[in-house]
Amino acid sequence: MATKFIQIHPKDNVLAALTDLTAGTIVEHEASSLTLTTDTQAKHKFTTIDLQVGDDIIMYGTLVGKATKPIAKGETITTENVVHASLAYGVGGAKEDWEAPDVSKWKDKTFNGYHRADGRVGTANYWLVIPMVFCENRNVEVMKSALLTALGYHMTTDFVVDTESLVKKYKDGASAEELINVDIMKTPEEIKQNRTFPNVDGIKFLTHEGGCGGFRLDSETLCNLFAGYITNPNVAGATILSLGCQNAEVRIVEERIKKLDPNFSKPLYILEQQKSKSERHFIEDAVKKTFLGLIEANKVERKPAPLNKLVLGLECGGSDGFSGISANPSLGHASDLLVALGATTVLSEFPELNGVEQELINRCETEEGAKKFTVLMDTYSARAVALGSAFADNPSPGNIKDGLITDAIKSAGAAKKGGTSPVTDVLDYTEPANKKGLNLLCTPGNDVESTTGLAGSGCNVIAFTTGLGTPTGNPITPVIKMSSNDALAKRMKDIIDFNTGGVITGEASIEAKGEELLDYIIEVASGEKAPAAVRLGQEDFIPWKRGLSL
Repeated sequence: MATKFIQIHPKDNVLAALTDLTAGTIVEHEASSLTLTTDTQAKHKFTTIDLQVGDDIIMYGTLVGKATKPIAKGETITTENVVHASLAYGVGGAKEDWEAPDVSKWKDKTFNGYHRADGRVGTANYWLVIPMVFCENRNVEVMKSALLTALGYHMTTDFVVDTESLVKKYKDGASAEELINVDIMKTPEEIKQNRTFPNVDGIKFLTHEGGCGGFRLDSETLCNLFAGYITNPNVAGATILSLGCQNAEVRIVEERIKKLDPNFSKPLYILEQQKSKSERHFIEDAVKKTFLGLIEANKVERKPAPLNKLVLGLECGGSDGFSGISANPSLGHASDLLVALGATTVLSEFPELNGVEQELINRCETEEGAKKFTVLMDTYSARAVALGSAFADNPSPGNIKDGLITDAIKSAGAAKKGGTSPVTDVLDYTEPANKKGLNLLCTPGNDVESTTGLAGSGCNVIAFTTGLGTPTGNPITPVIKMSSNDALAKRMKDIIDFNTGGVITGEASIEAKGEELLDYIIEVASGEKAPAAVRLGQEDFIPWKRGLSL
């Protein structure tokens, strides 16, 4: 450990502990020293000056809280002596020129992806099965059991028990000794090599609890989300199961698809159960048409594509006090590199941009974008308050335990995922990311609702930082899990793909980790490496109901 604490910004009046510090520890800072008056656990913060009730807590160079009690120099800040506070914001702030990083190393680099008719490129090639309403979930599950194993896609572990080989040998008259010697343990790679459709990466089933009842707006939003998934470049085509009478009408999906892609040409099969002879016929027809769709999907092969075809979602979840120091800024640097290469990145989770709004407003390339961002933030915040909550309620117990004691502290660190590049566009939930550069997408801070939205807006890769650990994945977009610290990377190595803990220990720089991450993203985009969430079949899909979710 090169140092025991860090000052993130010169204006900060708190320091972040990089290791556990005990009361009485002398800290040398800015040509002077202070003595810790309390024990300070790693990831938590202690003050550099005496603070009185109402004084500002400054971290990341911005207001992140107010003192509710006198806080002595060298004392740990906690939920007992600090309350959330953030700066006001408005359109019209000073804009700064952006100095793009050197990307000559990747100038001629490509990734191997699936080229679509609309010019976009997928990092995967999936077939979707979508129920328009929860009433169809059972039928989807029947299709799932009928298709996955038979076609070689049922893999959520490091091995598969191939019982079918045993059955075949038995039917062929094999003796007991021969049966004992049959090799029935197959690796996922062995199963993959024997898939019926080797160029199709999987069949994904988007079961959910919506589509009817509740607010009509939620059903319309769900339809827009489905259209975003179907037109996502990682998707080859889809089978839609409709009951026939639900609020989430197929018509809305079709209209949205036409708006997103006027020349839409992917295979799309729509079946309505209330027009079918029976459930048996309905499922039989759905399976057969899906099989035909897979034949078409299998005709597409990976081919080289420029890096500007990447659309990277920037996500965090299970954050800790190190996330905003290591993993998030490392991802932010990778985002800047991709923007400099002409690619697209998307920063979501609006409740976790609370307190850094003005910085993002000042980075908006257009006044229209800045105004849209303020309207979305104001509306979201007001809706939360009207329903008895607030952005201040966003930090989870785990966040608070590991040093993120106010939403503004959490947000200031979370925003680092967006790097420093200009904001080229601001999107409401389900709107597509069509402009190159950094986009802001309005989603909740809830991990799965946010990743669900990122994929729906066209992201073909998602990088997901975590300090506490989470297995979250997505059905159609590979999710790369990044650890903020070495301990997590070792403890949960089965779900962590990339470790930035070296930034905390002083063994690596943010820039070096960002460059290393970009290389890893390219490997994932090319299908050369599968993130843990993909290997483990972590396919979380939760549409956002706009009533309230933080």
